Amino acid sequence: MTKVQDISFISIENQKCDFPKHFHETFCISLIKRGIEKIELENEFLYSNENCISITNPYEIHANPIVDKDIEVCFDTIYISTELMSYILKKREIEFSSRQIQNSQINKSFVQVFEYLKSENIKTTETSLKKFIYQIFPYSQIVKENSQSPLQSEYLSELITFIEHNLDNKIYLNELAKIAHLNKFSFSKKFKSLTGMTPMSYVLMKKVFSAKNQFTTDCDITDIAYSYNFADVAHFSHAFKKYVGISPKEYRTQLKK
Repeated sequence: MTKVQDISFISIENQKCDFPKHFHETFCISLIKRGIEKIELENEFLYSNENCISITNPYEIHANPIVDKDIEVCFDTIYISTELMSYILKKREIEFSSRQIQNSQINKSFVQVFEYLKSENIKTTETSLKKFIYQIFPYSQIVKENSQSPLQSEYLSELITFIEHNLDNKIYLNELAKIAHLNKFSFSKKFKSLTGMTPMSYVLMKKVFSAKNQFTTDCDITDIAYSYNFADVAHFSHAFKKYVGISPKEYRTQLKK
């Protein structure tokens, strides 16, 4: 796996465990290669079969439970930042109302983008990416003004900023509750009602995704783990696989491909 500005990708060859509730700050666009992907949203479940493209919008809380542990689930995913999406669409801000796309031509475009990303061919990646985005644009809608995720709300802004600035430190529930001017039990209940996640699950997810962005082909996984204040590499590896789907070593290996 490699990264270019505002876009990254990952390949999951066999999803063996449930992904807990989480979100991405990017558009998460996956092509299911084998098996059945299940996306659990607030009020619905989406099942995507082989050769189907599934999409989750930025800041959309969702989980990915395993449908059947005996069925191998394999998929490729491209993460596209909101800034890049808006730039290609000439400053139009969108969200996808149709989360599942079954179209052989769009699938071919997805595969082409994915292959160009792996080859680190920036020019051809940009050309194929623009084509792909304009192909999936009809499945989207323009975001309404003042539409925002609860995670971007004024109530949570101070908390989110504090967490963002302290990902390399230990973060305790009591100090988050103090910022919110609530006892820890009331705070936990309110945070989960607003976001769908517990405060400490949110913190762990943010640490993992921030750490993931620090990976290079020759990075020291132990150094990264300790830089984010994980107790040890085993703890980091367990959390990483929980939210990313593969181990840190497997992720680093994909960077080399």
